[in-house]
Amino acid sequence: MNPTYDFNGQVALVTGAASGMGAATARAFAEAGAALVLVDRDETRLEEIGRAITSAGGKAITLAGDVADEDLAKAAVGRAIAEFGRLDMAYNNAGILGPMCPMPEETGEGYDAVNAVNLRGVWTFLKHELIQMRKQGAGAIVNCSSLGGLVGLPGRAAYHATKHGVIGLTKSAALDVAAEGIRVNAICPGCIDTPMGDGIEPEAMKAFLADQPIGRAGRPEEVASVVLWLCSPAASLIVGVALPVDGGFVAH
Repeated sequence: MNPTYDFNGQVALVTGAASGMGAATARAFAEAGAALVLVDRDETRLEEIGRAITSAGGKAITLAGDVADEDLAKAAVGRAIAEFGRLDMAYNNAGILGPMCPMPEETGEGYDAVNAVNLRGVWTFLKHELIQMRKQGAGAIVNCSSLGGLVGLPGRAAYHATKHGVIGLTKSAALDVAAEGIRVNAICPGCIDTPMGDGIEPEAMKAFLADQPIGRAGRPEEVASVVLWLCSPAASLIVGVALPVDGGFVAH
């Protein structure tokens, strides 16, 4: 049984909220009482998630767009303040896998596309979330890195580069604001059963799971539980970490 949290009166922002870990985390925040600002480029699925939360008695507003667009990040934080008066928590989750191929075969266009979402997209939202949280003197932010931020694997150089970058961004930003009552951390999910995994060839997925000691893919809800813990007072001393959520992959 997962711990329960009381986030009534608090506001959370989630990017990549239309599916997978983002959607699971949005639902978990809502179940804990938080009001939500949800962001994703898939407007149709995003609105479905928003309606499901409001239909269940929660509070959620949605904004569709490209997380690499700094204007979107500024607007999302602005909507949180306009609608709910504050911003307490954020999960910067949006990410893409991009083409899988040996590094010499990668294209500049492909690298730029992955970098725009996975690293710049985290940077844009983190920046504007921190601007607001500094005004409040409190807040908790979780950035989504990846197992790919901790190790290297063949055929994924661009993806892993961006996820390593998220960890560096997280650590530096955490040190910028730790004394101001704001905590910034990162999680590093391993193989999780989400739509992103559909882009991995079955044989590659089988080989990957063979190295995941628990012998199965993680569930989005398992990641959501870690995000909520990191945003809760229970994690009040956790600052600037890159926490593996990987079924033991990096333990060997």
